[in-house]
Amino acid sequence: MDSAYQGDETLQLARELGYLPVVRPNPQRLEPWEYDRILYRQRNEIERLFRRLKSYRRVFSRFDKLDVLFTGFIVLALIVEALR
Repeated sequence: MDSAYQGDETLQLARELGYLPVVRPNPQRLEPWEYDRILYRQRNEIERLFRRLKSYRRVFSRFDKLDVLFTGFIVLALIVEALR
């Protein structure tokens, strides 16, 4: 759940479907909800990793026809990002 979906209806639907909303509530909200700060920080790290992976043109445009080659390039990109 992202900060764009902070309406009460969306929050209720997410909880009914069994999802745990890991997003900070809007500071101007009258009844802010509790959220796990550690999970929020980890979620942010994952989102930043996906943003960096999309900088590799071969990943975001999916030039590879075979799943094995595509997965291999993602692994290679992850190794390059880990060595940074």
